[in-house]
Amino acid sequence: MESMPDYLKVNRELWNKRTHVHVKSDFHEMDVFKAGKTSLKDIELDLLGEIADKDILHLQCHFGQDSLSLARMGAKVTGVDFSDQAIEIARGLTEELRLDAKFVLSDVYALPEVLKQSFDIVYTTYGVLGWLPDMDKWAQVVAHFLKPGGKLILVEFHPAVWMFDNDFTYVQYPYFNTETIVETEAGTYADKSADINLAAVSWNHPLSEVFSALLKAGLQIDHFGEYEYSPYPCFNSIVAGETGKYYIKGMEWKLPMVYSVIASKK
Repeated sequence: MESMPDYLKVNRELWNKRTHVHVKSDFHEMDVFKAGKTSLKDIELDLLGEIADKDILHLQCHFGQDSLSLARMGAKVTGVDFSDQAIEIARGLTEELRLDAKFVLSDVYALPEVLKQSFDIVYTTYGVLGWLPDMDKWAQVVAHFLKPGGKLILVEFHPAVWMFDNDFTYVQYPYFNTETIVETEAGTYADKSADINLAAVSWNHPLSEVFSALLKAGLQIDHFGEYEYSPYPCFNSIVAGETGKYYIKGMEWKLPMVYSVIASKK
């Protein structure tokens, strides 16, 4: 396993570069977002329910669109990300849109040393866990920040998706977390032609690893869901189905692409 400074340094450089591409991309629809459109998808909206006046901690918030969408729903939101470029843009958006949110620069594991607050909801979604090497440590951070009776809302790409090569032509990686994955991929999910060619360090986390970590941290599993589609066209070989649902070509309705978990603090 890579030492923490190494993977943080490599991945921060990648995400700082990606941030400036993503903000300008059609994928993230910044103009319509600023005009009032939520960036949240049906999966997480159904899980969230009524969140007015709730204190929400959004882990790995990128440049803040989802955090600010939560704020528009009446929540008091704290977004966290390790990319200084992303946090800078998120803070600018908050000021521009005059929303009730704050943004903290920190990696997930260091957050208890930086932030002294507890929350009704810890929220984290889509392409987050694979950047963290240790699920036990992640779950302990989640539990640390939850108020008694508070809940984690996790929506994540299914680990089955990460077994494949980028074009979904063969199984390249194990389902289980048996290796540190170091890749260099051109472009980014929001703009495949972007001038980005940097290394990324990640890990595959099977469902058993995620669930075991949450249970060991003293959390109770209240909900688990699996979905045969992605709400984002962020993969290669993607085809559109009904509105807002995307599938891998040739694997339509066969491959689990997303899963969701709600876990509560007793």
